[in-house]
Amino acid sequence: MAKIDLEKLNDVQHDVLKEIGNIGAGNAMTALASMINQKVDMKVPKVNLIGFSDLVAAVGNEEELMVSIMLSLEGDIDGMVLFMLDMESARILINLLLNNMGAESMKEEDTFTDMHFSALKEIGNIIIGAYMSALSNMTHLNISLSVPHIQIDMAGAILSIPAIQFGQIGDKVLCIENNFNEKSDINGYFFMVLELESYEVILESLGIS
Repeated sequence: MAKIDLEKLNDVQHDVLKEIGNIGAGNAMTALASMINQKVDMKVPKVNLIGFSDLVAAVGNEEELMVSIMLSLEGDIDGMVLFMLDMESARILINLLLNNMGAESMKEEDTFTDMHFSALKEIGNIIIGAYMSALSNMTHLNISLSVPHIQIDMAGAILSIPAIQFGQIGDKVLCIENNFNEKSDINGYFFMVLELESYEVILESLGIS
């Protein structure tokens, strides 16, 4: 049984989790810039441990249509990660990637095709991989990622999945709000939902208990 209580983290434990988020966000920015072959600026990310009941408020309206890329975590830690984009940000990222490949841009009125979904999966893989690579490098833990699952749905429906799967073992999620600036604002939300024992493993690997 896990000894950690996410409701009672001390300042050091809380700051370490936030720092993991900050470093991961920096890695994600670098990976995105490399993917689209353009310089990308990023505002300071907002990193917080929030309750499941506050997830929807973190991204805005529960009825807002959003794109999500979800992966499971295995290895030394268990859980899931979720990267969410509003529809406009998803289109901007798709076009940045397609333009870099010399492909035709997606128009606002276009529906998502297999090529667009493939581009989003690649974007999700790169950004989530950058976050988890930062965590693995900091902790020296072995972290494996599943094949990404992508969906377009209302924010409330997307965020009900981690709440159902992990709500029984804890009610805190590491939430990182990213704002990438490349001509237009790109708003992305990264959520890491871990089993309680995995939080212990991470903190202990960093010499913090």
